[in-house]
Amino acid sequence: MELPDLGRHCSEVSCRRLDFLPLKCDACGEVFCKDHIRYGDHKCSSAYKKNVQVPVCPLCNAPIPVRKGEIPDAVVGAHMDKNCKYNPAQKQKIFTNRCLKPGCKRKELMKVVCDQCGGNFCIKHRHPLDHDCKGSGHPLSKA
Repeated sequence: MELPDLGRHCSEVSCRRLDFLPLKCDACGEVFCKDHIRYGDHKCSSAYKKNVQVPVCPLCNAPIPVRKGEIPDAVVGAHMDKNCKYNPAQKQKIFTNRCLKPGCKRKELMKVVCDQCGGNFCIKHRHPLDHDCKGSGHPLSKA
């Protein structure tokens, strides 16, 4: 071997491969080859420090804190049973802007306000001539 001081041996007992580009585990600080750098590959005892995941409630989208040693599914289930703020009867409506033209029942996602009378109308009735505008005397356009 020409360069005996180059590289380091993998810290995994079953491997001990001489690696010229060794990788240091950010949790335990040991040096590993590319095949054993993941926490599960070298059975890292300090993985809990870095591999932290916070589950989110599927109903109310709130993050649920999980203590060390608790099962995330059980904690989220307990939250859903006791503390969840989700109310299925309180659905948020998307199309809430109702057209003020008599006889029209259309609703729009965004407000479409007439410049002359200030009323909220649908896309079809947005122009002053289309909704019989009674704002300032004459309509601005004859579109």
